[in-house]
Amino acid sequence: MRAPSTHRTAAHSAVPTSTPRIPPSRAAFRARLSGTVLIYMCMAASPAVADQSVLAADNGTIGCVASAKDLTRISLAGDQFASVSKISTGNADDDFKIVNEPTRGDIYLSVPDGYGKPKLSFFGTTRKGYVYKFVCDVRGDEAEQLFVANSAIQAEEARQTVGSVSPEEEATRLVQAMYRGEALEGFEQVADVLAPVRIGKLEVQQIGQYRGEDLRGLVLRVRNTSREVIRIDEQVLSARGAVAFMAPVSDLAANASSAVYLIQKAGAR
Repeated sequence: MRAPSTHRTAAHSAVPTSTPRIPPSRAAFRARLSGTVLIYMCMAASPAVADQSVLAADNGTIGCVASAKDLTRISLAGDQFASVSKISTGNADDDFKIVNEPTRGDIYLSVPDGYGKPKLSFFGTTRKGYVYKFVCDVRGDEAEQLFVANSAIQAEEARQTVGSVSPEEEATRLVQAMYRGEALEGFEQVADVLAPVRIGKLEVQQIGQYRGEDLRGLVLRVRNTSREVIRIDEQVLSARGAVAFMAPVSDLAANASSAVYLIQKAGAR
């Protein structure tokens, strides 16, 4: 029997392919906005737990752990593997296998019994044209999973999401971000502090702003300057072009302050 060749060749595997209040003209939007905001005020979402998760960039190197005894699955968020390239030694005991799952475009790695190398490495090319270098430590008896996200794909999906949502959905997302003080894709967050103004017995001061192409969100601080409880009324505070109005409290005690969130059409005054 002829001994197996030790010549190293490159193998290329092709892969098959309090309650918010809305102006009367927005009454139909009220239930959705108020319910969503209250959920965000009272609950925190539980993040999904993955065995291994990495954020990669085109032509980047991805470190991971590959199982020494079981399968290792690698999945691309928003993308699929098109091909993989690795070196083959010609010795079955030193070569690991890569198998494609065509439905989702994932790949599965396996190493033979007695695989003596501490690491394995290969290149993967995706259907969206990205190339990654994978370098995995080989250890452990349990199956492994690796989830790979690409910041460029995430940014593109966010831009598409912003462009596809309705004005009502965009207003809901905006008021949520304003309440949490978080950045929002498609909006410029500005610390725009203006001098306080008096509206009846209320002192109102703008302390922040979110500027978008179609909507503008104003973060207001409202203080009750009287000795009586005052109901915060959007008819008093809302200006022309108001799309939505949200106040965490509906009644403001004497000398108390509260934040108020006002969403207007861009360019409204």
